[in-house]
Amino acid sequence: MDTVTQGAGASAAEREVDRLLAHYGESHQNPRNERIHFVAIPLIMLSLLGLLWAVHPWLAIGFVAASLVYYARLSLVFLVAMAALSAIGLALVHAMGSLVLPVSAAIFVAAWIAQFVGHKIEGKKPSFFEDLRYLWVGPLFVLSKLFAKLGMRW
Repeated sequence: MDTVTQGAGASAAEREVDRLLAHYGESHQNPRNERIHFVAIPLIMLSLLGLLWAVHPWLAIGFVAASLVYYARLSLVFLVAMAALSAIGLALVHAMGSLVLPVSAAIFVAAWIAQFVGHKIEGKKPSFFEDLRYLWVGPLFVLSKLFAKLGMRW
C-alpha cells in the first residue's frame, strides 16, 4: 500500500482500517465492478437511511450515530467524511417526504441487484458474506479511492 493510503506515520500492518480496506479490495479488482460499487454503495446507504427513516426518523439517526462510533474507531478522517455524508443523506431522505418509503425501497433493490451483478462480473462473493463489518467498510472503500485520487491520507 502506498504512503498516500496510509495514515500519518502508521504502517498498513498497524491499522485495522487499512487491513479492512485491503481485504475488501481483494474482491473489488475488476474496474467494472468498482464503477458499479462507486454508484451502488452510496445509493444503498441513502436507501437504507430512507427505509429506516420511513419506520421512524430516530431509527435512521440512531443508525447513523452507531455507524459513526464504528468509524471513529477506525479513522478520524473517515469519521468526519462519513458524518458529513450521513448528514447529507438524512437531509435528502427528509426532503423525500411521503415518497421516502417507495423511493428508498426501489433504490435499495436496484442498487443491490447492481452490486450482485458487479460481483458476478468480478467472480468473487461480496465481502460481507464472511463478515458483516464489510457493510460499513464499503462506503470507506469508495471514499478511500476518492481520497487517494486527491492525495489525502486517512
